[in-house]
Amino acid sequence: MAEDMIIVCPGQGAQTVGMGKAWADLSPEARGVFDEADEILGDSLGNTLSTICFEGPAETLNRTDVSQPALYTCAVACWRGMSAQMGLAEGEAPIIAAAGLSLGEYSALHIAGSFSFADGLRLVALRGRAMQEAAEATASGMVALVGADEEQANKVCDEARQGGVLVCANFNAPGQVVLSGDAEACKRAEQVAGDQGIRAVALQVAGAFHSPIMQPAADALAKALSEVSIVPPRVPVWSNVTAKPHADNEDSIRAKLAEQLTSPVRWADSYGAMVEQFAGAEVHEMAPGKTLAGMAKRINRSVKVQSHDGPEV
Repeated sequence: MAEDMIIVCPGQGAQTVGMGKAWADLSPEARGVFDEADEILGDSLGNTLSTICFEGPAETLNRTDVSQPALYTCAVACWRGMSAQMGLAEGEAPIIAAAGLSLGEYSALHIAGSFSFADGLRLVALRGRAMQEAAEATASGMVALVGADEEQANKVCDEARQGGVLVCANFNAPGQVVLSGDAEACKRAEQVAGDQGIRAVALQVAGAFHSPIMQPAADALAKALSEVSIVPPRVPVWSNVTAKPHADNEDSIRAKLAEQLTSPVRWADSYGAMVEQFAGAEVHEMAPGKTLAGMAKRINRSVKVQSHDGPEV
């Protein structure tokens, strides 16, 4: 592997039954991460986390309160397994930058040394529960606009909002913008987008993530963050809120993580700026899947992303 590594971590939507099992089967270090998660969470998810990750069922794994701790654990297990394969102890890897898509920002911050695995797991478990509860409290959803830019997406929001909640929630890649809002506004957005020649696809999600509808979840998360030990990361970790590295200040990190729940995820800008600043570094996507590698091709095709869904054998 290269001397200089950029680590990227997937967010909600990347989960799939069987995730992390290849790592756990072949790497004692990865297995240890799943064991620690099982010990911390017990049967609070209805079964052990590792069982849900490895065996499903999909409808359980896809729940927001389950998928978030599952994805965090899987990414960290992948990282620990990879590090062991490289013969590196904790903290020795030549990482020069990291980022994660929404929930993946927690995986990136842990890998960069901002908080312990256990503290991060408790945070993302609470985050998932709070987001699930906020979603269930208001009929809401998300709509992907295919081929739209930010200006076009904002125009759709302005026309379809009509006093409801409708905002841009994700800027994942050029031509890939996701809107978030109350159920009626989302329905209107599909119609307005179609009238403007933009393909709109309603997403199968629990609710309006990264919108004002998530404010109760942001408040609960802010309280939990205030009680966790956080230090500045060892390397720059990009914030989804600002599309810039987190400030070298623990209170700022806490504030941005809470703000993330009601702010748009600026992944395209974050990833693009990061690979441009650290040109020549290898980009490594943690498990599960290859979602970020797919987005990366649309953001900066010249940079290859190596995905690590399972160990090299």
